[in-house]
Amino acid sequence: MGTIAGTRPRLIWAVNLAALILVLLWTIPTFGLLVSSFRDRDQIATSGWWRAPFAAAQTGFVRAGAAPDQVQEGGEYVITGTVLEAGQALRAWGTSSRAPAGFAPGEVADLGEGRRLSVAPDGRYRLSASTEFTETRGMRIFVTTSAPPRITTENYARVIGAEGLGRAFLNTFTVTIPATVIPILIAAFAAYALAWMEFPGRALLVAAVVGLLVVPLQLALIPLLKFHNDIGLGKGYLGIWLAHTGFGLPLAIYLLRNYMVGLPREIIESARVDGATEFQIFRRIILPLSFPALASFAIFQFLWVWNDLLVATVFLGNSADQLVMTGVLRELMGSRGGDWEILAALAFLSISVPLIVFFAMQQYLVRGLLAGSVKDG
Repeated sequence: MGTIAGTRPRLIWAVNLAALILVLLWTIPTFGLLVSSFRDRDQIATSGWWRAPFAAAQTGFVRAGAAPDQVQEGGEYVITGTVLEAGQALRAWGTSSRAPAGFAPGEVADLGEGRRLSVAPDGRYRLSASTEFTETRGMRIFVTTSAPPRITTENYARVIGAEGLGRAFLNTFTVTIPATVIPILIAAFAAYALAWMEFPGRALLVAAVVGLLVVPLQLALIPLLKFHNDIGLGKGYLGIWLAHTGFGLPLAIYLLRNYMVGLPREIIESARVDGATEFQIFRRIILPLSFPALASFAIFQFLWVWNDLLVATVFLGNSADQLVMTGVLRELMGSRGGDWEILAALAFLSISVPLIVFFAMQQYLVRGLLAGSVKDG
């Protein structure tokens, strides 16, 4: 039995569940990156971002004082000090790497040969011996400490003040904005022609556009770069604009054509009867009605170009004055592979602009993607 009009599909819960899972898969890593960008190196190294609101446990060692630090108290030689830094609390301590948490705070360890070591809950240790200490290097005291959660903006201060970041940010905008606008302009004309104008070979062109959607752009990188060099474009902004335009046109034409085909035919035919030219119909009727589809593609293209590294590397170069944001992130990955807090701050700073664009225009995304999916019976 067919679906009765006005009733909800039985599997609507599965659709909602799938949508929720996709949202979580996209949101949770982004939120984790944001949290990590405000943590310091020690916190990132010892616990995951989900542990950020809680005290972080860390195991390490400190060196006790040596022979020059000893003092004589009665018949004993004593070395004192502390194993804690500011803000830390002692959980356990030990005298060897095999049992770094063998003693609780306040307990006393017998080291043999008349030597004893105790670590108080406040972190102060007391190493005593019946004979004089002769070691020039102090013994290791292993400690397990906990530190309260800390939030720091130092990572962003270091990233924003990094040399060349401002130039890379400007380069990314210089690449992204024209590479988003140009394919929209070209695709809008092409989509209108394929949707509403009759000419020989139109069906073949539509099939060609659909076929180009599945062609990997990596196949065209080297031939296209060679063609640019042959005609004198070389590596530069014009070349990368044209490359992104070519790679984005199939999706743009497909998306816009599907939307324009679903527009009311009566409006367009009435305009033609009134004497409007094709360009007037396109400019005054089609473009205003197609804004959701235009915005949908603008979101896709902007996100793709902003986050691109491969095309920027091939068609723009790797010099300091040509690097985009993803290029700077790659350079930091190579030179500061252990500075995860810096990489997290730079990565979130890089995706902040696409996030703003996405949330500002996401209301048009679904409307554009659903273009042409419902037909009048």
